[in-house]
Amino acid sequence: MLKEAIELQQNAVSRLVELIKERDELTFRAPTGSGKTYMMADFMDRILGENEDVVFLVSTLSKGNLAQQNFDKFQEYREKGRFSNLNPYLISSEVSGEEALFVPTDYNVYVLPRDLYKKGGRLMQGTMDNFLQTMTMNEWFGGKEKRIYLIKDECHVATNNLDTLSASYFEKTLNFSATPKLSRRQVPDVEITDTEAVNAKLIKYVELSDEEDIGVAINRFEEIKEQYRNLLGVNPCLIIQISNRDKADEELNNIIFPELNKAEHQDLKWMLIVDKEDKCDTNDTFKAKKLPVSKWKDYAKENSSTIDIIIFKMVISEGWDIPRACMLFQIRDSQSKQLDEQVIGRVRRNPRLLDFEDLSDEAQKLAMTSWVWGIIPEDGKKVRNVKLYDNQKDFIDNIQIKTTIIKSLDKKVDFNVEQYLDNNFGHDHYMSIFEMFKKLNKSDNEVKKMCYDYSDNYQKWWKFNENIDRIISENSKYECDYLTSMTLKQDENGNDSIISFPTESMYIDNGNYVNINDWVWKRNDGADKFSFDSEAERDWASILQRLSTSHIKKITTGKDNPNKGITNLFGETEPDRLEEYDKYLWGKNYISNSDIKFEYYLDGIHSSYPDFVLVDNENRVHLFEVKSVNFSNSQNVNFDSESYKRKVDELRKCYLIASSLTKQIFYLPVLRNDIWNIIQLKGGNETHLTKEQFVGLFN
Repeated sequence: MLKEAIELQQNAVSRLVELIKERDELTFRAPTGSGKTYMMADFMDRILGENEDVVFLVSTLSKGNLAQQNFDKFQEYREKGRFSNLNPYLISSEVSGEEALFVPTDYNVYVLPRDLYKKGGRLMQGTMDNFLQTMTMNEWFGGKEKRIYLIKDECHVATNNLDTLSASYFEKTLNFSATPKLSRRQVPDVEITDTEAVNAKLIKYVELSDEEDIGVAINRFEEIKEQYRNLLGVNPCLIIQISNRDKADEELNNIIFPELNKAEHQDLKWMLIVDKEDKCDTNDTFKAKKLPVSKWKDYAKENSSTIDIIIFKMVISEGWDIPRACMLFQIRDSQSKQLDEQVIGRVRRNPRLLDFEDLSDEAQKLAMTSWVWGIIPEDGKKVRNVKLYDNQKDFIDNIQIKTTIIKSLDKKVDFNVEQYLDNNFGHDHYMSIFEMFKKLNKSDNEVKKMCYDYSDNYQKWWKFNENIDRIISENSKYECDYLTSMTLKQDENGNDSIISFPTESMYIDNGNYVNINDWVWKRNDGADKFSFDSEAERDWASILQRLSTSHIKKITTGKDNPNKGITNLFGETEPDRLEEYDKYLWGKNYISNSDIKFEYYLDGIHSSYPDFVLVDNENRVHLFEVKSVNFSNSQNVNFDSESYKRKVDELRKCYLIASSLTKQIFYLPVLRNDIWNIIQLKGGNETHLTKEQFVGLFN
């Protein structure tokens, strides 16, 4: 699993742990497929490690067996020692006759299925109140004196019955969802954006199409099926969503099956999953083997499953992981942004997430692409796919960029783990093996790797972890000293890695438009209207756009300069013309597929992707990381100016050293009100510029 993915998840959880100390209610938004259940478990484990009096009630709000899936995951994490503080229990209504529903009180994570707390459900008939009273009551009165934190998984679903209990029993409430309801004031306090998740290779980027012909989707699926098997070792899957009620039979009989029954598609295996078991169907052999319908979905989600196409209603919009699904064709019109995003999430999971870095470039690109037909987000924020201009591909060799990485302590020339421990062996206090394991698991990946590279026996493992605080401190001190820890990234042959823009990328349409037809990108739909993430980015793009064309050489002919006139074959003087070979090459560093990134240290190693790259007519590389300290309604209401300034300052230190190593010129243009303060980092030196001074550098 890529370091970027691990860091993105860990940083989000750290922010939740930090904020829950100050707030009674938090909302966490992360796209489907980004590891929401894993991060939920990590969050609970960290809280439980510090607070023995806390108990979690995880309410699974969606239909289906999401509660069972969550419980199984929590159990798996605990058994593998990943989150050892978790002691989960699945509240179940599987009791006979009129026997009272009972919930034990000696666990710390209770998973609550939706059906149990619906109006009239057995749990709401006194059992829930009794359980909550026992857990929160003073121990002198026979209670556990626990503080209960409520986690609402899929919080966009209404929970009126649980909400009535909040004031009496729940000290904290945490909303988790890929699609939180803003109308219920579920504004994300912590968020992993789709772009961040795509960049970290947690989820795929989406190619959206308005095409309404299902045959196009099936033909495209046939094209990539062999590639999926050969490059990824995975059987891919196309899922087709149909309407829920009367239209379903019409869509099946008039649209789907006529296409599947064509001779060229007879090799495809399909499965129809609907709410009634007697209506489910398949043309695969397991039907003849009488595999229960209840097991069909489990079979279909396996990477080795022979099912090519899954046809469904709304029964798999939530809570069903199927990483091999790469295409979605939606026939029904859900008219619901939440439902659309949940369904799209089924085809966005990375099928090779855990070993993604071992794949070839071609395989990585395939694993990170999904195709969706028929869904256009209501808010107009479409995914825009872009590619390099055909006539720019010849020039891309002129955009050659070197990047930098941060070495961990074990890569330091004069550092040896064994010698360090021999010289510094000791411990502040005795820890059990469980405490050591927990502390090691919470440390950075570099420290974990250091531990297991060194520990070839149990005694060494113990010795390392008794000194882990010293090692963590020493590693952090080394990594944030860029003069010694920063180095040029190298390829597999030990040469400095040279990179450029990827040939294809994408971005989310966020507004802040600029019309651009003179940079390295073109949109796949042919439009020249490009969107930017912020007003500051948009304004800086306009500055670079004007700058890039300011040095086009104008060659005058004819009456303006008869001595240099150019005569054509007919004896006529050609009109004035522009020679474009002096125009600067520039473009947005779209994160998807990009390797243009630089590592920096801020409570751990992170990657910075400069927003823009420009190469001037002397082949000098200029990189721009645009920032703004303006507050706007589009920004998170919890905008923390101090932490933001700290990040900008750390980027300044990083780029200062990177400018010396790479011989490239870095800029941090920071917008305050309407004034640009531009920090230039060049050759290890720092200069502060106004906008006018910056433009003057190129004149």
